[in-house]
Amino acid sequence: MSRKRSAFFLLAFSILLSAGGLAGFVYLFVRDFNVYWLFLAPVIIAVYQLPAAFVFWLYKRKRAAPGGGGQDDGRIPGQGQS
Repeated sequence: MSRKRSAFFLLAFSILLSAGGLAGFVYLFVRDFNVYWLFLAPVIIAVYQLPAAFVFWLYKRKRAAPGGGGQDDGRIPGQGQS
C-alpha cells in the first residue's frame, strides 16, 4: 500500500471516528436530558473525540514523514533549523 493511500485511509478513518463520537454524544444527550449534561458536555465530547484526534495525529505524522516510514527525528515539522 502506498504512503499516499494509507494516509488517505487514516484521514477518512479519523473523520468517521469524529462523526461517530458526535453521534454517540447526541444519542446520549437526547435520550436522557439532564442539567448535568450541560456541564459535562465539553468533557464528554472531548473524550469521544480522543480516538479521532489520535488517528488524525497518525495521519499528519505519516504525511509529514519524508520516507513514509513514520520515523520521528524529534523535530517539529515546519520548524526551521537553529
